[in-house]
Amino acid sequence: MSDKTYGLTYQGIKEFQQELEERKTVIAAEIAERLKDARALGDLTENSEYDEAKTAQAENEMRILEIENILKHAKVIGDEEISQDVVTLGGQVTIRDLETGEDMEYVVVSFQEEDIFGNRISSESPVGSAILGKKKGNTVTVKTPAGMLEYKIMKISKPS
Repeated sequence: MSDKTYGLTYQGIKEFQQELEERKTVIAAEIAERLKDARALGDLTENSEYDEAKTAQAENEMRILEIENILKHAKVIGDEEISQDVVTLGGQVTIRDLETGEDMEYVVVSFQEEDIFGNRISSESPVGSAILGKKKGNTVTVKTPAGMLEYKIMKISKPS
């Protein structure tokens, strides 16, 4: 595991804590029950239910370790660190696609918190890294798998 410091929002910390609690209690208990049921079937050498439950257990334990590492090395991004003048980690930004005219609103977060469907974009993504440090009115060109895209920064604020 990395010793890197992760800049996380208060919301991100809370979500990781909730996921960790669920994995340690609810999910671990469900997997333990699946293992118990699979053992009751007898011979474990050709028991796919047992193999699947062991795999799920290993995946759950790996995710628990990953979340614990993230939380151990988390640095909370406080409101005082979020600028309304330039795009920063934890800041909310409205960008306009200059080809379509569509406005999109995102909170710029670390890759651990990224949730494109929840309008949280990673600072390490092509768009996130292009807008980081830019000011309202700036235009950025972003190379993406879909080609070159151009965005204008319309608004910078603190998340509500």
